[in-house]
Amino acid sequence: MKRQYDFKRTIIFMLLMSMALALPLQVYGEEAVLDYDLEYFTEIMNLVQKNYRKDISQEELLEGALKGLFYNLDEHSHYYTKEEFQALNEDLNGDFVGIGVYIMEEDGYIKVIAPIEGSPAYKAGIKPGDIIQKVDGKDIRNMTTVESSNLMKGKAGTSVKLGIKRGKEIKTFTVKREEVKINPISYEILNKKIGYIKISQFNQYTYTNITKALNQLDKNKVTNIIIDVRDNPGGYLDEVIEICKLFIPEGPIVHIKDRTKNIETYNSGLKKPKYKLVVLVNEYSASASEILAGAVKDRKVGQIVGVTTYGKGTVQQVIPLPYGDGMKLTIAEYLTPNKTSIDGKGIKPDVIVEDEDQQLKRAVELLKK
Repeated sequence: MKRQYDFKRTIIFMLLMSMALALPLQVYGEEAVLDYDLEYFTEIMNLVQKNYRKDISQEELLEGALKGLFYNLDEHSHYYTKEEFQALNEDLNGDFVGIGVYIMEEDGYIKVIAPIEGSPAYKAGIKPGDIIQKVDGKDIRNMTTVESSNLMKGKAGTSVKLGIKRGKEIKTFTVKREEVKINPISYEILNKKIGYIKISQFNQYTYTNITKALNQLDKNKVTNIIIDVRDNPGGYLDEVIEICKLFIPEGPIVHIKDRTKNIETYNSGLKKPKYKLVVLVNEYSASASEILAGAVKDRKVGQIVGVTTYGKGTVQQVIPLPYGDGMKLTIAEYLTPNKTSIDGKGIKPDVIVEDEDQQLKRAVELLKK
């Protein structure tokens, strides 16, 4: 336990020193500056422990302090406790027990990006854009996505009650938790000559399963393909890069710009693309989905159809820490092949189609030409 305490104190000390914050203090009639340091932090922690209305341990205070280290960072950087970090990895890897729904925090509310196809949430009728207000009667306003997600997870076979705001309506859903193994790829052949591939996220199984889908389309001599990344929140950078190499001709796929402005470029070695593409996007297509759409658009190997994407143009690194906890830290920005920044702006489609029911129809029409 002592080693754990020292480790966390060291992290806190490093951040406090790097922040170089100052507090005005009157000394001998003049304003002096008191630099924050670890000793000052310890004094405040002791004051809190002695005077707070309930007993609270150093461990609890230090955990809160670690979360506070990320307070002034962007919305995608977080510290995770051991339990939270386990849940994060389950979500990223694509295997977990829960209701199967992608969520995001927006203005203090938890919004549904999309239910996972075939998941308990999908079967129950949860829809993109739904606002989750309560979980088992508990108000989750101002909770993080991790905190609210943990409330919705539990043992397989148990149920969770969700209070949902949909437009002006308030609805209640009771959803049974199940083990969710996410195959993020589904596909079919439309009109006997157009391949349709839906990518729900870029997890560890995406590349493997899209190559299986393409093999089947190749056997049927299908070269016109619709890739649907609507409601896709993103995922692993390496997965989307490998997938882009299947479609993007020789040259840049994406550029990664780090804090020192150094740029690392990921390239495709594909000599000649064999597919004619249309990529479907919407306002919930984010991150890795935007890397794919940006590469297709900039390299002119297909058309983007739908509405402007979410605009998450940053790269996060998931870092495990020695005691099972971990953090997710924004380490870079990505740029499209033309070195366009899309963070906070999104990707504007080549063909704007606002009616979601008409987007697939328009994509088929474009490939028939």
